[in-house]
Amino acid sequence: MSVLICKNISSEGPGTIEDFLISKEISYTVVDLFKGEPMPTAASFDALVMLGGPMSVNDDIEYIRREEKLVREFADQSKKMFGVCLGAQIMAKALGARVYKGPAPEIGWLDITLCDEGLKDPRMELLGRSRDEQEFKVFHWHGETFDIPKGAMRLASSDLYPNQAFRFGANAYAFQFHIEVSEKIIYDWMSGEKVDMGRIEEDTRRHYAEYHERAFAFYESFFGSQ
Repeated sequence: MSVLICKNISSEGPGTIEDFLISKEISYTVVDLFKGEPMPTAASFDALVMLGGPMSVNDDIEYIRREEKLVREFADQSKKMFGVCLGAQIMAKALGARVYKGPAPEIGWLDITLCDEGLKDPRMELLGRSRDEQEFKVFHWHGETFDIPKGAMRLASSDLYPNQAFRFGANAYAFQFHIEVSEKIIYDWMSGEKVDMGRIEEDTRRHYAEYHERAFAFYESFFGSQ
């Protein structure tokens, strides 16, 4: 297994995804596209991870167009893909769906609800801990959303954003929310933002340890299986 991780802005790194890959001695390459680092070809990798960023997939940014092309190449070869926030929106647009501004930003620890297909998906079951837990907390920081691409399955929703996650084929997942965050990443991101930091800190203390375990369970299934 060899994993390509695309950073869309230098400040948003792979977080616990990288921690997991290191712990399992899985080969990976991180490319900071924001800094102009060259994007490798799909042929060298078994899995693609695309991270978040404050820009829009609809902005005229050349490296985002190259990521869209890379998504289509991975999809054509049925290779694994995992998009987080902006990365999920890149996946959606590359697969033919619309990406657009949401009704309001979602920031902090908020619930998502697994849809019928999400309840049937074994990897979402791991993220949700069990099929008995249809609704659970995840960490959000986004203001845009996407339609579900043709042929993809909607996996989760929230009150404001009906499309929180989808699966395309068997091996491509797109999450509007952030499962890759560490506690430090959360506090770094929220520093200076117009948010209730007391609430963020309280919710992080309450939810993070279990969230970390759920994320690792998802990674184990996603990266560890064929």
